[in-house]
Amino acid sequence: MATGLAIFVYSGVYNIAADDHHSRLVFAALQTLRDRSIEFRSAQLDVPNLDDPALILKGAGQYAAMCTECHLAPGMTNSEVRVGMYPQPPDLSRTGIEPRTAFWVIKHGIKMSAMPAWGGSHDDPTIWSMVAFVRKLPAMSPEQYKSIVATAPPDDDMPMEKKTDDAHHD
Repeated sequence: MATGLAIFVYSGVYNIAADDHHSRLVFAALQTLRDRSIEFRSAQLDVPNLDDPALILKGAGQYAAMCTECHLAPGMTNSEVRVGMYPQPPDLSRTGIEPRTAFWVIKHGIKMSAMPAWGGSHDDPTIWSMVAFVRKLPAMSPEQYKSIVATAPPDDDMPMEKKTDDAHHD
């Protein structure tokens, strides 16, 4: 069996292109693997108070800066980036997500998808702020979303300009 699998993998026959969708069996297997892996790894996380208005507000700025192109915002129907993604990321403006799952995915990302691991550039409290905001997002109107984002602190956790400037002065 291992030899047959190795021959299949090395043959290049399986089309990995995002515009050629997986068969139902492959998609179901990958989806189950992803879901069970995340559930297993996130089960022991301690969830902070996600109803803290300051936490939600901070998460709004983070979400607006980093998430809308893939996960959308109230009033958005699609984005240029999202159209070409397979599988499609969840539309978090319409879909709730379990807090432990959201935290783990934001922090660690998902291999071979467009979901980056934000844990390398954002600390745990900032990631929890994104989770707090995402929990409230499906109930927001486009106007409410624009209002909270307009008052949110900017996403300045990792100022790229400063990091670049510092690197040139060493």
